[in-house]
Amino acid sequence: MKAAVIESVGKAVVAEVPDPTPGPREVVVEVAACGLCGTDLHILQGEFAPKLPIVPGHEFAGQVVGVGTQVTEVSVGDRVAVDPSLYCYECRHCRTGHNNLCERWAAIGVTTAGGAAQFAVAPVANCVKLPEHVRTQDAALVEPLSCAVRGYDVLQSRLGAHVLIYGSGTMGLMMLELAKRTGAASVDVVDVNPARLETARRLGVSASAANPDELDRPQGWDLVVDATGNAAAIQDGLDRVAKAGTFLQFGVADYATRVTIDPYRIYNQEITITGSMAVLHSFERAAELFANGVLDPEIFISDRIPLERYPQALEQFAAGVGRKIVVVP
Repeated sequence: MKAAVIESVGKAVVAEVPDPTPGPREVVVEVAACGLCGTDLHILQGEFAPKLPIVPGHEFAGQVVGVGTQVTEVSVGDRVAVDPSLYCYECRHCRTGHNNLCERWAAIGVTTAGGAAQFAVAPVANCVKLPEHVRTQDAALVEPLSCAVRGYDVLQSRLGAHVLIYGSGTMGLMMLELAKRTGAASVDVVDVNPARLETARRLGVSASAANPDELDRPQGWDLVVDATGNAAAIQDGLDRVAKAGTFLQFGVADYATRVTIDPYRIYNQEITITGSMAVLHSFERAAELFANGVLDPEIFISDRIPLERYPQALEQFAAGVGRKIVVVP
């Protein structure tokens, strides 16, 4: 079968690889679409994936075309979205309900072959059936949405909060949609990319700007979300949190990224700084939200690129052109 392969640091190709075979409790999925994510760029840069080469792709959906000998939950022909998370269920973090912090954390498309291919293998427990009205190609959005749902779990936001989001890429826009539906009094978005900021306006922000100084909230925001991973944005965002407010590090920063905090201000103003890591008990809820129309795929997916052009799709994604880019085998 054809698959994208990150062969070494900085090098991605499309190549022929062996067809996958399911284990007893696994299924083979014929991939309909696979989304590109910042994690894929980190893998390309030599981060996250424990070893290369690897078939990337952790945001995917497709049709079941093969099942293991002990699989009864799904059948050949079922359409599914796939949670890429793989946990040991034995370490302290798994046993205390923090599986996303598993000491042996693994993921389809990061530590094992992923969905940037014609076919992919997944545990049946990771497959969520799609209702008839959901297009399979669109359901690649379920995985990033599940990360956004996890982010809001961490925020524990209260009604009437004023929210500031840095970044109007896919994840920032998803956080915007969830903020609108969790009772925010206002949701403002900051981005230096005019095209992406226009999409945020299209989705209905309270205010938007290239610089928070252009926004009228001198007292700060109750919830500040970084969806960029950019050091300058993170540093600025930390300074915009209102008293008793919360800063969420949601974007994936490079390992070397550093910012400065003001410990006295954190103490004196009771500011919370927290993070959200991937998916945790949120995939099924995201699938239901998606099926109920929380996102408009036609707005969120800007490009559907053939798998054969995966390296070019990565380049486009790295350049910040478009919104969610999916590759289609």
